[in-house]
Amino acid sequence: MSPQLHLDRRRFLGAAAAVSMGGLMAPAIARLPDTPSGENEHFWWRRAPEGPYIDSQRDNKSFAFGDGKIFLSEDNSKTWAHSAAFPEAENITFSCILKNGNILFATREKLFLSTDDLKTHREITVKDKDGKDYLPHTPKDPDQPGWYFHPLDGVHTWDIDGSEMLVWGNYCNVLGGPVPVNIYYSTDNGETVKIAYSFGRNPKFQEKGTDPDSYLGNPDNPVICRHIHSVVYNPDENAFYACTGDIDRGFGNECHWIRGVYDSKADDWDWQILVSVNSNSRYKSGGISFVDGQLYWAADANGPKPENEKHDRGIFRCTPEELADPKKHTLLFDAEFEMANMIIEDGVILAGHCAPASTFATGIAFSPDMGKTWKEYDLAELGARSPARFHPKNSDGWFRVDLREGWIARKDVLFIKPKS
Repeated sequence: MSPQLHLDRRRFLGAAAAVSMGGLMAPAIARLPDTPSGENEHFWWRRAPEGPYIDSQRDNKSFAFGDGKIFLSEDNSKTWAHSAAFPEAENITFSCILKNGNILFATREKLFLSTDDLKTHREITVKDKDGKDYLPHTPKDPDQPGWYFHPLDGVHTWDIDGSEMLVWGNYCNVLGGPVPVNIYYSTDNGETVKIAYSFGRNPKFQEKGTDPDSYLGNPDNPVICRHIHSVVYNPDENAFYACTGDIDRGFGNECHWIRGVYDSKADDWDWQILVSVNSNSRYKSGGISFVDGQLYWAADANGPKPENEKHDRGIFRCTPEELADPKKHTLLFDAEFEMANMIIEDGVILAGHCAPASTFATGIAFSPDMGKTWKEYDLAELGARSPARFHPKNSDGWFRVDLREGWIARKDVLFIKPKS
């Protein structure tokens, strides 16, 4: 066991003992059995222990669920000081801890808000652009309502003009049934959630036998996609960027980059399509990040290509105005495998392989210096897993990462702590 992991274990045991001796045993204690862990030249890593599924984190807090309950920790998942009954816990697909302490979380098709550390929670009804209730459709199979709120990325909040803004899009139409594809936002700590952008009606992702006039999606938008990979804010432009997937299935391109500007006074959005392509392209991507005025992203190009060509994938950088011109892109990492999940923090770039497309079991690409040098690691002890939903470091310095079975089925949680 590394010195750092040994220290973390001692801290955990001390905290657990203190809670127990005080007669205030928390509703659930995150156990630390001999779960896979290790270290390499660049980082320590450990899989989350058995117990509640740790779905999101922020600073010292983390939100988790399991066994018909939801949980909130105030010591980085060592103990769970707050909990509440929630029968649909296993169907949670999204959560976000806001700066003021509110917790917004969602099942497959319903959205909830707690403003008092899980003592209570209430359902939130999304509003459309006209201020009307935006209600989920009634599925033919009640067990397939669609993933309305599930994101593939893990950064969803930004401080803008002195207040926090929450924006995210749904990665959907893989598991859970057909669902419309939307970008959502909140400017009041989750009290009100509205639609920022709604994609059009994709005939491929509809319930069988549905009349085209009743297809899911925005009937007034000709731009279609399968799902959203990433939504992120660029403070230098005061603009949001989003990218989508997946492939042209005979109804038009599904891979787009779009740029949106929010007018807070009018509570209105202006969106523009920047790029629309098929799937063998660096624009089929995710993990969008902005650092010092530069745009970074990871490409998971995987479409049909001529035999003598490589897939147009890797980790790229350019200025925002150069996005549509591939000749002006800098290839930072010539990735052999598909990668659409990435985070950048404190000079560290962390990206994950799509497991079904990789020869690695759990592949991690790591750069400690903003892409100047790289190393790929295979955390094979974790099994065949796709890293997704990279969350920023907690107050102990650990990134949180989903480990998905195949590409998207929830399985485990990984923590990574850079050494520098």
